[in-house]
Amino acid sequence: MTREDKNNLIDVLVEKINNSNHFYLTDIDGLNAVKTAKLRELCNKKEVELLVVKNTLLQKALERLGSQYDELHSVLKGSTSVMFCESANVPAKLIKEFSVKNKKPILKGAYVEESTYIGANQLEALINVKSKEELIGDIVLLLQSPMKTVLGQLQSGGNIIHGVLKTLSEKNN
Repeated sequence: MTREDKNNLIDVLVEKINNSNHFYLTDIDGLNAVKTAKLRELCNKKEVELLVVKNTLLQKALERLGSQYDELHSVLKGSTSVMFCESANVPAKLIKEFSVKNKKPILKGAYVEESTYIGANQLEALINVKSKEELIGDIVLLLQSPMKTVLGQLQSGGNIIHGVLKTLSEKNN
């Protein structure tokens, strides 16, 4: 591979990282062709892009992007694949689901919601990470709850008054 080809690949990685809010570094080494194809198919269904990369090229791409990715340099050993996605916890769920039967992929590290996660022991934490949209939805639900309660009580009070008035009108007849 020529130096120009390597620089082009680094540029592509820089662009992908810049365009993705979240990415996961995994180890899929040891999966045979059939299992790798199944993993790629599952990734496509869940809108996760899976790329196998050379550690040195990924490290150079991360260095170009700045110091916020410095913690990830320590996991760039052995075989590395990158999962790019728009949703924060989808790759974590995918990794857990697929690794039950296959022992791979193994989470090496992740950059999610502007935080760095290192090691396979962080998988459960990543599964529970909520996206910005999910958090906004939770806040909206919390804000709606008191309003619904007040409206319910007002309607209930109106029904009681209506019932009393109806009873009184029937008595007068």
